[in-house]
Amino acid sequence: MFCLDCINGPLCSLCLNSHKPPHRSIQIRRSSYHDVIRVCEIQKHMDITGVQTYIINSAKIVFLNQRPQQRPAAAKGVTNACHVCHRSLLDSFHFCSLGCKIAGTSKNFKKEMIRMDIGISDSDESMNGGTPMHYKNVIKSKIQSFTPSTPPRTAMMNFRSTKRRKGVPHRAPTGALFIEC
Repeated sequence: MFCLDCINGPLCSLCLNSHKPPHRSIQIRRSSYHDVIRVCEIQKHMDITGVQTYIINSAKIVFLNQRPQQRPAAAKGVTNACHVCHRSLLDSFHFCSLGCKIAGTSKNFKKEMIRMDIGISDSDESMNGGTPMHYKNVIKSKIQSFTPSTPPRTAMMNFRSTKRRKGVPHRAPTGALFIEC
């Protein structure tokens, strides 16, 4: 549970009950390792038009952060994609998550997208101190700075996930010893 009025971080139900005036609160849940919010809770506090909704366990939800996708939407021939992260969407939506909507509707994001679409020349970029790759990195960092949902996978975690569960059985080293009397 998070109190929108105090903005002190997560609260337990006892802390929420101790507030004298009724504060506005929302509950962030986990679904398939991603942070989600129920539509009925977030609609009271934020306009979520254009954000794709999903139904999980008969509850309508929206994702808080963008979800990584394995293949780009353009490769699949998808007609509609998220304006920020290019994840494939249903026809009537513009954003895949609340984080993408906030990033995509910010004034800075729109300016950066216009600059990238125009294709600023190399001399203009050197005067402005940036490159097209720099602009893409700025946009990516703004999206990721909304709230990181899960820590990035490390090399050790990748090794463990690729390790087979079953393999050649290993016997105990003392199993071959026989003590003769």
